[in-house]
Amino acid sequence: MSGPTAEATTSDRGSVRSGQITVRCPATGEVVGTVPNLDREGIAGQCADLRRAQPAWESLGPQGRSIHLLRWLDWLLDNERRLLMLVQKETGKSWADASMEMSVVVDVINYFAANAAAFLQDRHVKPAGPANSLRRLRVQVRPHQLVGLITPWNGPLAGPMMDVVGALTAGAAVISKPSEVTPLAWSEAVRGWRDEIGAPPVLDVATGTGDAGSAVVDQADMVMFTGSVRTGRAIAVRCAERLIPCSLELGGKDALIVLADADLERAAGAAVWGGMTNSGQACVGVERVYVEAPVYDEFVELVTGKVSALRQGMDAPGSFASDIGAMVTTAQVDIVADHVADAVAKGARVLVGGQRGAGNTFQPTVLVDVDHSMRCMREETFGPTLAIMRVDDEDEAIAMANDSEYGLSSSLWTRDRARAERLSRRIEAGSVSVNNALVATFQMPVPMGGWKNSGLGSRFGGAAGVLKYCRQQSVVEERFTPKSEPMWYPVNPTRSRLMSRAVRFLGAHDWRRRLDLRGRR
Repeated sequence: MSGPTAEATTSDRGSVRSGQITVRCPATGEVVGTVPNLDREGIAGQCADLRRAQPAWESLGPQGRSIHLLRWLDWLLDNERRLLMLVQKETGKSWADASMEMSVVVDVINYFAANAAAFLQDRHVKPAGPANSLRRLRVQVRPHQLVGLITPWNGPLAGPMMDVVGALTAGAAVISKPSEVTPLAWSEAVRGWRDEIGAPPVLDVATGTGDAGSAVVDQADMVMFTGSVRTGRAIAVRCAERLIPCSLELGGKDALIVLADADLERAAGAAVWGGMTNSGQACVGVERVYVEAPVYDEFVELVTGKVSALRQGMDAPGSFASDIGAMVTTAQVDIVADHVADAVAKGARVLVGGQRGAGNTFQPTVLVDVDHSMRCMREETFGPTLAIMRVDDEDEAIAMANDSEYGLSSSLWTRDRARAERLSRRIEAGSVSVNNALVATFQMPVPMGGWKNSGLGSRFGGAAGVLKYCRQQSVVEERFTPKSEPMWYPVNPTRSRLMSRAVRFLGAHDWRRRLDLRGRR
């Protein structure tokens, strides 16, 4: 759920005074809350407290930890409306988009709590080779003691939850750093953990500007970052200097491919939802559409009609009266406007929208007559636009989709299952949704990760969604313990020659080599 301006400064939306960050609603400009702007010393203190609490948390075991996670879920659901109102106020989302964040919370906690014990159980391994046949081998895991979690502004509640649950399930303590633009809902969720449900103090929130994120990276034993490519690279370099692991979910420029045999009505609906949901502020959102020539005109007509009918605005809580809301930052609106202007200057046509609206809104926009010379087809737009390009055939569609520095997600539309399987293997992206859009992102049994500049590592992926926060530890146990081993000192010439012959006899694959008959031909 990253974006090109995931680290937007508070000057865009609020202000920093006397150690406080003021948060304003992007739709109305009203002040909706304040949070502390913590310094490095304060964050170091938080991390020290988390480290002290982590061993007891780990000792609870996966089932004991799941009890606290499920209690947290109960509290989050009991306070759902209040939390979602915070999400809506700090992001300007429609109530429908804000509500989707709680759906993610429910699914993630339930999935990892239900599977924690299975994911973390010891793995017993069969020994390799006759010499090891009398040994017992197993692999056990231990969590990184302190995980640093840094998340952007487009999903204030769902974004952190997609990662924090796996880390807590693993037995790690977590210092979480939300965007300074949208810190309110997550800070309240963390308060619920710390103050309301009786959970161990192994989760805390470090609110602040970019310096706070840097402090988290310097304190943690493993870092999970979601945000821009630029910041992701800097974090990867710092983690390499500290010799600690990191997982990076970065930007996207996701393509949707519509082949001539597709269900056009469904494909058009998916393109509009995939491109406009959350006002286009989703790293896995549809940004580019490639349509085979025979159905291009019909598809464009369907998309244009659906986009024209979208209702935009920050509706009342619980009303579900709007489809999409405002964008979170003025800087991001500027990027969207620049991409549209660049496309028009290079020959594209705007069929719907194309203009700024009130507050931090940009009209839902459809662009046609686009090509890869335009920024809207090359750079991450991260806004409510759909750029639709005509292609001659499936080969051109795949070539255009792969012509990008990004490779996060993708969407492929055809009624031919064999064709879909064949073409999915040619798409250079971490996931492919066939006859749907975005859904691969939220399938927790399979990995969600980016290729190329879209990231390093992945989230979810069944057991991998927990094990990524762990270190593997191999344990080799002797079934029998004689007084000495054949290879121990002192070296005995006769014994050593016998061992060498045994290795050859048992390891070679033909009798000449087993009996070492090389000189007896």
